[in-house]
Amino acid sequence: MAATVDEGRLEALMGQAVADMGAAVSAPLMIMGDKLGLYRAMAGAGPLTAAAVAERSGTAERYVREWLNNQAAGGYVDYDGATGRYELSPEQALLADPDSPFYVLGVYDSIASLFADEQRLTEAFRTGEGVGWHEHDHRLFSGTERFFRPGYSAHLVAEWLPALDDVVEKLEGGAKVADIGCGHGASTAIMAAAFPNSTFVGFDYHEASIVRARELAREEGVDGNTSFAVAGAKDFPGRGYDLACAFDCLHDMGDPAGAAAHVLATLEPDGTWMIVEPFAGDRVEDNLNPVGRVFYGASTLICCPASLDQEVGLALGAQAGEERLRSVVTDGGFRHFRRATETPFNLILEARP
Repeated sequence: MAATVDEGRLEALMGQAVADMGAAVSAPLMIMGDKLGLYRAMAGAGPLTAAAVAERSGTAERYVREWLNNQAAGGYVDYDGATGRYELSPEQALLADPDSPFYVLGVYDSIASLFADEQRLTEAFRTGEGVGWHEHDHRLFSGTERFFRPGYSAHLVAEWLPALDDVVEKLEGGAKVADIGCGHGASTAIMAAAFPNSTFVGFDYHEASIVRARELAREEGVDGNTSFAVAGAKDFPGRGYDLACAFDCLHDMGDPAGAAAHVLATLEPDGTWMIVEPFAGDRVEDNLNPVGRVFYGASTLICCPASLDQEVGLALGAQAGEERLRSVVTDGGFRHFRRATETPFNLILEARP
């Protein structure tokens, strides 16, 4: 017997499918708008014709006109039909400003990398094998840094560290800090600039990321109190750390409980482990929303494959939730665990011996 189709639900589903098609086909246009300086050419310039945008950005008008219409249809640019001019509102300009905490364009490099990796990921679905972070297209690494850096710049020093017990005072006086899974070292550099009396060591198993982290530290003038080394979460060197950090990476680890045990062994008795993770509720139904959709997508294509490529391969996923995270951290030997603060995109957790 054929199932009865609800015409209203079907129409809504088709509307969602069309919206998703528009988002997918617009993704490379977002990248191009960023690379070509189209957003920068419009920011603060008032209403412009397509020809003016092209002139200001050194690009071809016919391409720019079509790009502008796509952006206007998506709500990223305003269009005035009476004058035929386009404008970035103050709100739209923030989305394209690398110094804004609302900057979103960096993530599109990561999305592009996933299309490049689709064949490998499709095969992983069939075999159940992992796909290591290091095996992805190179745009994943730069895109991840560009996506996370604005949030770290806005919140890390001003909100997250002050939410931890006694940590800011230690950092101001001179603390020893390990940044585990540091990637390109954005988080390391932000903390090092804010607390020049402290020393920061960034660790990542991905050698190319460590090379880039050293370059960025020099460029940002924090190489005097930072250093970087290739090492994993279960074997990074050193002892006596006052603070250890893991930014958006605990769920990527194959053995997060083992990593927790190693962190505990490297901390001072009164040390702190700050764990920043994607915001998630403890139940699937808590996360069935636009933010959860983004994180579940990234989890499917990046986070779970990375964990499954490592020993244990627990594959927590990017929507593990606070209680699951508490479980792996306390399994590693930590006795104290709490949510220190949160943003719409992150949980900031504090673990202490």
